[in-house]
Amino acid sequence: MVEALLAIFLLWQLSSNPAMLIMLLFGGLNIYFALRKQERRKFQLILGSVIVIICLVNSPATWLMLVFAVLFLGLKGFELAGISMPSHSLKKRKSIVMVDSTEPISHNGERKRQGWIGNERIGTQVFEWDDINISILAGDTLVDLGNTLLPKEDSIVIVRKGFGRTRILVPYGVGLVLEHATLYGKVDFDDEQYMLRNESLKVYSEDYDGSQRRLKIITNTLVGDIEVIRV
Repeated sequence: MVEALLAIFLLWQLSSNPAMLIMLLFGGLNIYFALRKQERRKFQLILGSVIVIICLVNSPATWLMLVFAVLFLGLKGFELAGISMPSHSLKKRKSIVMVDSTEPISHNGERKRQGWIGNERIGTQVFEWDDINISILAGDTLVDLGNTLLPKEDSIVIVRKGFGRTRILVPYGVGLVLEHATLYGKVDFDDEQYMLRNESLKVYSEDYDGSQRRLKIITNTLVGDIEVIRV
């Protein structure tokens, strides 16, 4: 959204500067005609590209777009891609982590504020298990259950959203049942793929009946894919 607003700001700056706008159109036409010709003229293509670049770098909006892009990639890019930065310290790789136990916490009456729009990732760190209930208008959701211990009973994950992709990472040895309803989207579950168009689906894993730990996943989306991945 920030990049889109800055792009509008860039168009406004160019429109308010007739000379810059004419140069930008001239450079764009050179690129266009150079690409349209069967024998592409490198000089015309390079000239048009240089003119367009000069026009863009003279606008503060272009630099702001680059700054926000770098900030986004630095703060959120690795997290959304699921890439962990490697540790260059051997001490960290071989260190012993002492875990302090705490008294059980009552979750009665607990409230958690949820955003309307945005990507969300649950399970980046070790956390105490509690049934998950997520409601969001739009955005990608990643639920990683590899950093928690599911109890020896039925557990529930509920995800309701309008638009976006949902991925749920589940450890091996946990029986799964998925109930999904959507207007349009794809489902990946235990190496099987289903394409749904205004349909609902209920599927079980092969080890569901014999598993001590079982997880029930209930998802509802308008448009979006869902993946249940074993880790």
